[in-house]
Amino acid sequence: MALTIGLVRKAPARTELHALAVTTADPNPDGVDPKVLASNGFAGKAGELVVTSGPAGPIAVLGMGDPESITTSSYRQAAVAFVRAASRHKRVSADVFAVAPDTVSARDAAQAFAEGLALGRYEFTSLKSKSEPNKVESVSLVGSSGLRAGVERGLTISAGVNLARDLVNEPGGSLTPTVFARRASAVGRQHKLTVKVMDAAAIKRARMGGLLGVNRGSSQQPRFVQLTYSPPKANKHIALVGKGITFDSGGLSIKTGTGMMTMKCDMAGAAAVLGTMSVVAQLAPAVKVSAFMPLTDNMLGGDATRPGDVLEIRNGKTVEVLNTDAEGRLVLADALSLASESKPDAIIDLATLTGACMVALGPRYAGAMGTDEPLVAQVLASSARTGERVWQLPLPSEYRSMIDSPVADIKNVGGPHGGAITAGLFLKEFVAEGIPWVHLDIAGPAFIDTGSWDEHPRGGTGFGVRLLVDLIDSL
Repeated sequence: MALTIGLVRKAPARTELHALAVTTADPNPDGVDPKVLASNGFAGKAGELVVTSGPAGPIAVLGMGDPESITTSSYRQAAVAFVRAASRHKRVSADVFAVAPDTVSARDAAQAFAEGLALGRYEFTSLKSKSEPNKVESVSLVGSSGLRAGVERGLTISAGVNLARDLVNEPGGSLTPTVFARRASAVGRQHKLTVKVMDAAAIKRARMGGLLGVNRGSSQQPRFVQLTYSPPKANKHIALVGKGITFDSGGLSIKTGTGMMTMKCDMAGAAAVLGTMSVVAQLAPAVKVSAFMPLTDNMLGGDATRPGDVLEIRNGKTVEVLNTDAEGRLVLADALSLASESKPDAIIDLATLTGACMVALGPRYAGAMGTDEPLVAQVLASSARTGERVWQLPLPSEYRSMIDSPVADIKNVGGPHGGAITAGLFLKEFVAEGIPWVHLDIAGPAFIDTGSWDEHPRGGTGFGVRLLVDLIDSL
């Protein structure tokens, strides 16, 4: 059941659960026994929530923290906590905007709260024989009709995030490259995007040696999907590239059994790009957006690429493959080369690329590397606005020699140190000179295998969609 959010001038007389936001400055709302709140240790801090009796029925008191520290992310997290606490109710209401400081616009707060409701309500239950999904169907939100645009924007963006989550959560045995391409084509047609899908023969004609090399060990055919949003008065052109390894066994450099358990998520970059395209088509910014998604799995079939093999990428550079488990950069090399040919104003790629990035930054931060500091700064600004955490890593030229090959132009792995950085330096070789480019290594935040944090559930998080949408708007 889709979530609906209506705007009302005052809290409805009848509601199954009503949320009221408070701060540490005044944590005791009228009509609620302060002793009950105190007995639960409630002080109005961010993230706190107590369900108790109110004047008109059950009430969820939401802590927003220090009133001077409230941000749009505070509203997103409060909504997540509320919708999860209300999971057994169908019709609920919320009065949360009165505590917003002057630094947070009401429209942005409404967008963030709508995002939190839709993202916090998400569950992937389609493969369970029995499930108890979150029952919240409608939310009556106290606020003026002028907040409607923020609410609608929040719901639209969240739908794109949840699309990406669904794709990441689907097993690699059913979400094959052909199935992913079919889904992407359907999204493109639904939103009136230009759609181009290359099969194996077309990929070969396009000289995509990286994608073909990774695909050699698979019984599944590769695909390369391009989607384009072209508004009539575009003032910029941005290219999005997403890694689409639908399952990663590691190839002949095989992963451990434990290392393979979550490798259905290795197409999270492509999923985020597709989710973004579904949103962009609806929000209609004056920016042309092109999406490039190379799709294959990485398996161990009889003719799998061997360590020591040399592949030729679309831009003519040759790569010595020394580790077949460093395959994402091979398919991205072709995609970045093709994206460069369209001469965009900027290229952003997203990839669950390296465990080394997780070692450096942990599971909650993506690593950002790029050739253009103003573009990196815009990515970091979008990260701050959306709460999708990104930390910049360097691309030092003195590390370039770590990927020199004695038999080819470049090799696909560096030494034992700085693996996320040498992967970024590898990708840089396939971006045309003069095109601003940022690489986002989302290996950490794209998938959660235990527990959950913030608005992100266990499994696929859809990380990157909100950031990319905000970035495109900022351009």
